[in-house]
Amino acid sequence: MADLRSPLNRVRGLGSAKEGTHHWWAQRLTALALIPLTIWFAISIVMLTGADHATAKAWLGSLWPAALLVLTIAMTFHHGQLGLQVVIEDYVHNEALKIASILLVKGVAVVLSVVAIAAIARIAFGG
Repeated sequence: MADLRSPLNRVRGLGSAKEGTHHWWAQRLTALALIPLTIWFAISIVMLTGADHATAKAWLGSLWPAALLVLTIAMTFHHGQLGLQVVIEDYVHNEALKIASILLVKGVAVVLSVVAIAAIARIAFGG
């Protein structure tokens, strides 16, 4: 069946610039936050090289390392799902598959980040 909508009406259904701008800024800010967090994490892992289990557990049980690790995990999964959403929106043309894929990516990101944060909390609070 032929699409009888005008070019303007076809474009109107593609979203507003405000939403795209918010998404763009969110991705840039998470990337910016991940720079120092990733450097901190890499240095921490290098410093813990050769440490025994008790030392690593004590380190993670401290307030700042646990908080920074939770922040790193949250930023990493949020940044990743934002990036994958853009790829899906750009390259998946079937609308139902696009929506399902975006929901799947967001769901997986939430589940994995919650599991990782719960594991950190269990170690940090001695559970």
